[in-house]
Amino acid sequence: MMTSLRKWFFAGLLVLVPLAITIWLLEWAISSLDKTLLLLPQTWQPDNWLGVHIPGFGVILTLVVLLSVGALVSNFLGKRIIGWWDALLGRIPVVRSIYSSVKQVSDTLFSENGNAFRQAVLVEWPRQGVWTIGFVTGVPSGDVLHSLQHGITEDYLSVYVPTTPNPTSGYMMMFKKSDCQALSMSVDEALKYVVSMGVVSPT
Repeated sequence: MMTSLRKWFFAGLLVLVPLAITIWLLEWAISSLDKTLLLLPQTWQPDNWLGVHIPGFGVILTLVVLLSVGALVSNFLGKRIIGWWDALLGRIPVVRSIYSSVKQVSDTLFSENGNAFRQAVLVEWPRQGVWTIGFVTGVPSGDVLHSLQHGITEDYLSVYVPTTPNPTSGYMMMFKKSDCQALSMSVDEALKYVVSMGVVSPT
């Protein structure tokens, strides 16, 4: 009887824990985005003219703003405005360093032409004989590449090695290209493998 109860208990956990965490994350995301409605005038807020709070209007507003800004900056005039804005912020001390760093990261991650997290590789880390999954983020250049090569022409890759089970933290390292084994699995499959601590094996 105790064996059956224990089996049922863990079976229930396997079903309800992922569901509960998914619902909690969705609720947190929707409630956070709903706070963007506070930017609207009081008379425009849905809660006032509907008389009841309906979650999700903030998500719609966020999508409308993102699409509108994207459409605006995609044309010639919008690109000129963004260029002037970047130049203005580039002249402000402190703001310049923060804004430029964040913009470089966002351009790399969200640009359609970017190469961030486009390839999963296997690298030896933190010591020889121990392997982990990393993600190619680019190639070193300039003084960094010159210092790495020491006069010998050799290709290097910038690789992000995530921590488990939280892939948003990790280490950026530079490996010889010959020391990186390209994996046929997709980036999504590799991320699932890392987050699950190796439990969810790629197909």
